[in-house]
Amino acid sequence: MIGTKDTLRRESGMLDLGGRAPEFTLPDHTGEPRSLSTLLRRGPLILYFYPADFTPGCTKEACSIRDLHQAIQGAGLEVAGVSPQSPAIHQKFREKYKLPFTLLSDTEKVVVKMYDVMGPLGFGVRRGTYLIDQARRIRSAVLADFRISAHEEFVRTAIALSAEG
Repeated sequence: MIGTKDTLRRESGMLDLGGRAPEFTLPDHTGEPRSLSTLLRRGPLILYFYPADFTPGCTKEACSIRDLHQAIQGAGLEVAGVSPQSPAIHQKFREKYKLPFTLLSDTEKVVVKMYDVMGPLGFGVRRGTYLIDQARRIRSAVLADFRISAHEEFVRTAIALSAEG
């Protein structure tokens, strides 16, 4: 969870704060490969993991990010979501809810495992979010699971801290 600029905290079971975020390449909603390094070119990244497109909780989460997207970009941040659905399903999800950010397809859950957000007993995907700086350092993280409001608060705090400089 985000602390002050000088205080980094993380949720239990997630990657260590201050450590390097694992590099990856996944297809985006158009089927084009996108790497972590590419996503970081324009600024720090809010990388969020979610269980599935079109489910009530994940739709609420995506729409909250959509509604904050202008502020996210205004703070110099980028955002990308990762889940196990195909690029085609991601594209339909983006279109239906007018999502302006990148969705990445991790059908084999390789990146989900790398970022330590597998569900209990290896099933599903936990709702986890990382703030990653341009040097690929993990600056903050939250494991929100069913607490959509905690995830939204994490994003709002990341915006506020980034806007401060």
